[in-house]
Amino acid sequence: MIAGAAIRHVPATSPEEYLSRIGMATRHSVPSPLAMVVNYPSNPTAQVVDLDFYKEVVRFAKKHEIWVLSDLAYADIYFGDNPPPSILQIDGAKDIAIEFQSLSKTYAMPGWRMGFAAGNEKLIGALARIKSYLDYGAYTPIQVAAATALNGPQDVVDEIRAVYRARRDVLVKSMAQAGWEIPAPEASMFAWAPVPERYREKGSMEFAKDLLIHAKVAVSPGIGFGEYGEGFVRVALVENEHRIRQAARNVKKFLTQGTNMAPSDLSDMAPAK
Repeated sequence: MIAGAAIRHVPATSPEEYLSRIGMATRHSVPSPLAMVVNYPSNPTAQVVDLDFYKEVVRFAKKHEIWVLSDLAYADIYFGDNPPPSILQIDGAKDIAIEFQSLSKTYAMPGWRMGFAAGNEKLIGALARIKSYLDYGAYTPIQVAAATALNGPQDVVDEIRAVYRARRDVLVKSMAQAGWEIPAPEASMFAWAPVPERYREKGSMEFAKDLLIHAKVAVSPGIGFGEYGEGFVRVALVENEHRIRQAARNVKKFLTQGTNMAPSDLSDMAPAK
C-alpha cells in the first residue's frame, strides 16, 4: 500500500485452493499483477507445504512474469520430523523470488525487529535502497545479539520448538476435553480453530467476544484476517501449559453454561490467551 499497490485477496483454505484462485485472479486482473505473496508455514492457518507446491509457484510466476514474495518467518517452529522447505530450494526460484526470515520466532526475540531477506539480486538491491532511506539500522547491541544467535549453538532453537510442541499438545488435548475440537497444527505458534457449530451463526467476532467476556480467554477472530477467515479463530501458543489448562477449564464452563456464567464462576481461574 505504501508503494501505491492495489491488493487483491484470494481464498487459501488449502495450498491447492490458493494456487487455483491465484491463477483465476491473475487472468482476471487489470492491470496484471506484479507480485504474489506466499506464507508457509502460514499465519494464521498454520498450514505447511512441500517442495512440489513451490515448484508450481515458480512455474506459475515465470509464466506470468510476476515476482514472488515468500514469508518464511515460522520455518523453525515445526513439529514434524522435517523442517518446512524454502522456495529458494527450487531451481530458478532466485529469478523471480525473494524470501524473508525473522529472528522473532526462531530465537524468541519479538520486538527486536531483526530479520533478513534472501533471493533475487534485483529485489534485494531495491530493498536495500528503500531501507537506506527509511532508517539507519537497528541498535548496535541488538545487531550483535542477533549475530550471536545466528552464529552460536542452535540447541536453543530445539528447546524453543519443544516448548511450542508441548503447548500445542496440551491445547489440543485440553480443549477437546472441554468440548472444542481444534486440529493440531503442524507448524507455527498458532492453531487455526473452527468456531464450534453451535456458535457458527454468531460469527468469529462475536464468538471471540463471548470467550473474552465470559471465559476470560483471548483469541483472534478469523474475520480479522480477511473475509475468508470467517468461521475460525486463531489461538496463540503464548501461554504456559498450566495457563492453557486453566483456559480450557474456562472454555468448558462457557460451552456448558453459555453467556449465563457469572463472574464468580471464574474466580479461581486466571485469564489466558
